[in-house]
Formats: sequence, C-alpha cells, structure tokens
Amino acid sequence: MTSQLFAICFNATRPSDLARFWSRVLGWELADGPDGDVAILPPDTGGFRIRFLPSQEPKIGQNRAHFDLTSTSPEEQQQTVARALELGGTHIDVGQLPEDGHVVLADPDGNEFCVIEAGNKFLADTGFIGALACDGTQEVGYFWSEALRWPLVWDQDQETAIQSPNGGTKITWGGPPVAPKTGTNRLYLELALPADADGEAEVDRLISLGATRTDIGEGDGVRVLMLDPDGNEFSVQRPR
Repeated sequence: MTSQLFAICFNATRPSDLARFWSRVLGWELADGPDGDVAILPPDTGGFRIRFLPSQEPKIGQNRAHFDLTSTSPEEQQQTVARALELGGTHIDVGQLPEDGHVVLADPDGNEFCVIEAGNKFLADTGFIGALACDGTQEVGYFWSEALRWPLVWDQDQETAIQSPNGGTKITWGGPPVAPKTGTNRLYLELALPADADGEAEVDRLISLGATRTDIGEGDGVRVLMLDPDGNEFSVQRPR
C-alpha cells in the first residue's frame, strides 16, 4: 500500500516559536506532534500537517524548498505580507526583479517563502499554500510522482509538478541548474503508512524507484530515513 504525505517538516532552532508564526500566518491549529514535537494542522483533514522539530544546525544558503502562498486579490496579498512582517518575518532579496509580482519573505528562523500575486493561473484552486516549490531535477519529480502516486500536472523544459488526485498544494521542481546540496535540508517530507501496511515492502518499493536508505534516524525502528534521487532527506513512518 502506497505511503501518504503525512507532514512537511521543518528543522528549527526554536520549534515552538516557529510553529506559532506559521499557525498565525496560515490560520492553522496548533497541536502536539506524535513524538513530542509541535505541529500545525490543516483545516482540511485530508491535507498534510506541518511539523517543527528541534535542530541546532546553522542555515547555509537558500533552502531547497519553500512555500508559495496564494492570494485572491492585491489586498489579500498585502494583508498576508503585513501579517507575516508583524509576526516576525522579514523582506529578503533572492534575486527577484522589481517588476515581479510576488513578495519574497523569510520566517523568523530564516526560511524563505513567497506570497504570490493574485491571478496566478498555475496555483488556481490549490489553497492558501499553493505550492511547495523545490530546487530539483526532472528525475526527482518523476520519482515523487511514482512514490506518492500523484499525477504529474506539469512536465515541460525539465520542470515538473505533481498534485494529489484530491487537489490541494502542488509540489514543484524547477529543473536545472540545481544548486549543490550543503548539509541536511531544513525542510523535508514525512510519509506515513496505514496500520495494516507492510512497512518493509514499501521501503523496498521506494528503493526500486530510486531512493536510498540511510543508517541515520532509525530511532525506535518505526521511522526510516531515506534519500530521494537528488539526495534530499525524507522519512517513512512504518506502522507501529
């Protein structure tokens, strides 16, 4: 049985503070996570949660993934930006042009995110988190499409995007050039299996698709840490 996207995880220097920031920006409910961490829950029970895990690793360069938040009007975009700044976010420059319609910000832990202008057709009907936008190859887009069994909704000029059959947030990869990976990613995907699933069989399936298994983060034998074809960390929660 295929893994489901359970959470997008942030390695954070101050998990509780970062969770409060994103809870208030997104309007999502705070909750205790399954392993003593803090999480925020989506308004739609079918969506993924966001987990915040303690880490003291310094941030090096831009993250390989960031959220694109959507807007239904120029006023809503301005309101989202103002709310994020009031809560401790900051404006940053990642090379965007003055004529670009999106606004680039960083959360209080330095993680980049964008507030997209109204009228973006690619992110229409996706929800407030329109996309998890990733730096990655076409190969890794194909991998995640097969891993999650989410269809490709974009595959052009080595750029790819997938989306759940139920709609919602897209996951996108921008294609080459892909910056070299430096250290452990601050954002990563956490997959989970139903209680009656065969965890080892699913790990083997992911390996057959191009993932590799590491010997780090095994914990109590429930959590398996893996790398996708671009070397990005992700975890699989096997049934307890």
